[in-house]
Amino acid sequence: MQSWKYMMLATALGALTLSQLSLPQPAAAQNALAEETIEFTAQSGDSTAAFHGTFEVPENRADPHSRMITLSYIRFPATGDHPGSPIIYLSGGPGGSGSGTARGPRFPLFQSMRQHGDVIAFDQRGTGGSTELPRCVSSQTIPETVPVSDAQYAAAQLSAAEECGEFWRQQGIDLAGYTTRESVQDLAALRQHLGAQRMSLWAISYGSHLALAALKDIPEQLDRVVMASAEGLDQTVKLPAQTDLYFARLQAAIDTQPAAQALYPDIAATMRRVNARLEANPLLLEVPLADGGTAPFLLQRYQLQSFSSGLISDPQYAALLLMLYTQLDAGRTDLAVILLQRFWVIGEPITLSAMPTAMDLASGIGDDRLAEFEREVPTSLVGAYLNTPMPQIRGAWDGFDLGDEFREPPHGDTPVLLLTGTLDGRTYPDSQTAAVAGLTHVQRIFVRNAGHNLFMTSPDVADAMHRFMRGEPVASGEIVVDLPDLTANPFGG
Repeated sequence: MQSWKYMMLATALGALTLSQLSLPQPAAAQNALAEETIEFTAQSGDSTAAFHGTFEVPENRADPHSRMITLSYIRFPATGDHPGSPIIYLSGGPGGSGSGTARGPRFPLFQSMRQHGDVIAFDQRGTGGSTELPRCVSSQTIPETVPVSDAQYAAAQLSAAEECGEFWRQQGIDLAGYTTRESVQDLAALRQHLGAQRMSLWAISYGSHLALAALKDIPEQLDRVVMASAEGLDQTVKLPAQTDLYFARLQAAIDTQPAAQALYPDIAATMRRVNARLEANPLLLEVPLADGGTAPFLLQRYQLQSFSSGLISDPQYAALLLMLYTQLDAGRTDLAVILLQRFWVIGEPITLSAMPTAMDLASGIGDDRLAEFEREVPTSLVGAYLNTPMPQIRGAWDGFDLGDEFREPPHGDTPVLLLTGTLDGRTYPDSQTAAVAGLTHVQRIFVRNAGHNLFMTSPDVADAMHRFMRGEPVASGEIVVDLPDLTANPFGG
């Protein structure tokens, strides 16, 4: 069964509406950018004039005979009188699309950032409108009605990654080109394509991983960097102990709401009880199907941990996790059945996408960190499942890891603004501190009560970004946003 967290958070990219519009020339002096004028329409229905551009790069720069691939972007032209460097948006994932993100809830922020320069919604290689890579449907399935151990789960994921690697190679894809270090060179090529002397980066999650690699490899080409929910170069696999500290912060937030505190007095203890119970005695559930029948599903500890890993990104999703564990602790399975009904596909094989699989394998995890990870797994609330299928597929493709040198943090004095949500369950405050420890010009803002996706949680976040882009000091080290009602029923009942 494919990891629930990806099914839970996946979104479809919509098509762009093209029109023949008259737009100003790019802010960076350029005469012949081969761009198409478009009307860019967001999911909200709002639209704006923009440009769609493409350029070609080698799939693998180390191979002189590499095929060329196309990289795509949307350019929202600058609105200010004195625009600065183009601002390149780097999506998370890996596998997120810049153009897709621009169509979503962050559309207004993309537009307001135009006061500082052209804003580029960049589709990293293998994403969005860039050269498409086929998804791999492996022959590996994970049994749904018999117990599965962590080792069996890991073996199935590893076999799927090995199988998919061979599938992509047979499709003519040079997987060695799909690494964060190669994507850094794509950024350099994009800057050159735009005719800009330097560029600014605006990044979140895996996008910050790419931004940190750029700060390391091409600092002279960077003007300023805005990062949120930073993932360090050695943090593709997060440490379980850091995840447990997140749950302590979540409990502290719960305790500020009397109704939530009454329902969830000790969520860590509840999770440990339920995990232990499912480990000893998995629950056989009957899940209703669309045709009126039912199908059996054996709910096990590892599945609940995997699902939990997808829900802790933001506090509004964590409310669902709290309710699910509390119901299971009381012997109720109705919410678990509802979730299976919505997100489970009977007999679904392990299916992988090339870009995120390759990027994660290449950034990898070193031996020392892996040993630390494995020491912490047995006592962790979510076990080995926060980053699945990593590190389960580590080593699936021989010689693919970029190595410990790549994972060393960057050093330098490029101006950086780092925004950190205190209730981010995917990238953690202490880890983000470590990720930028070698940078000497970092302004840091903690967004209290925000999670992983923090850009739209408060107008103060945008205000801080605008001050930073203008070269002004960021006024405060903390922004406080409202904590959602952690007792709210996510299904409205």
